[in-house]
Amino acid sequence: MRRMSLVLDLCQSRKNFSDWILKACEQLEFGIYGAHCNHDRGAEVKITDIIAGASLFDGLLTAQIDVLAQICVDQKFDKGQVLFSEGSRANGFYLVVSGKIKISKLSRDGKEQILHIFGPGEIFGEVPVFSGGSYPANAEALDSGRALFFPRAAFIALIEREPSIALNMLGILSQRLRRFTQLVEDLSLKEVPGRLAAHLIFLSERSESPGKLELDITKAQLASLLGTIPETLSRILAKMAQQGIISIDGRKIRLLDRKAIESLASGMKGQF
Repeated sequence: MRRMSLVLDLCQSRKNFSDWILKACEQLEFGIYGAHCNHDRGAEVKITDIIAGASLFDGLLTAQIDVLAQICVDQKFDKGQVLFSEGSRANGFYLVVSGKIKISKLSRDGKEQILHIFGPGEIFGEVPVFSGGSYPANAEALDSGRALFFPRAAFIALIEREPSIALNMLGILSQRLRRFTQLVEDLSLKEVPGRLAAHLIFLSERSESPGKLELDITKAQLASLLGTIPETLSRILAKMAQQGIISIDGRKIRLLDRKAIESLASGMKGQF
């Protein structure tokens, strides 16, 4: 029970951070949509591999992975499809198999703030699963793809028998909380060049090639993620390239002057 309490406290903390970013958002009444696919014998083996490769389930026993494969629902989604909306009842969470999912909130005047974009191997919608509340944001597919959906009731029953799964989830939620804390700091304290520099560093650290990265979202989506508009983002990227801080080749970006980028990310102002 103490472990569950820690998870619940952390879930509530993350929800508070999300709510603080954009206050007084309108709640929308939408359900969860998705094409449900039955597991055939071949698909079940693949699903087991997918689950085992997710950081949330890292270190679980084969028998535990098998049970997770039995309770999940294989879903396909189309570009622009809403998987859930802010305020709708949280009856499960997702593991992205392919495609990208945008998590966002809307202000009263309809302005969108992108909070996160999830790709293959990442979990989303897990926060309210423990509390039994509603989803704190909207989830929309940026392109066609596939996800595994884990129903809340079945998953709660499972972790009551297997507390180690809850401990793994606690670690992932801790990482998410740190990321959202950084987002709050960037949006409230840094100007756009600093936010962009911090995000480029974040992407480069996740890239297989140090100092090189490739944007997998549009400039409009990146601008929303950074709390600005596409025109401002394009101007700053061009200025950074002119100053030799980065080089740009389509969606590919190379960090040429790491020290300068880190200075911008720390909040120091440049000539932008």
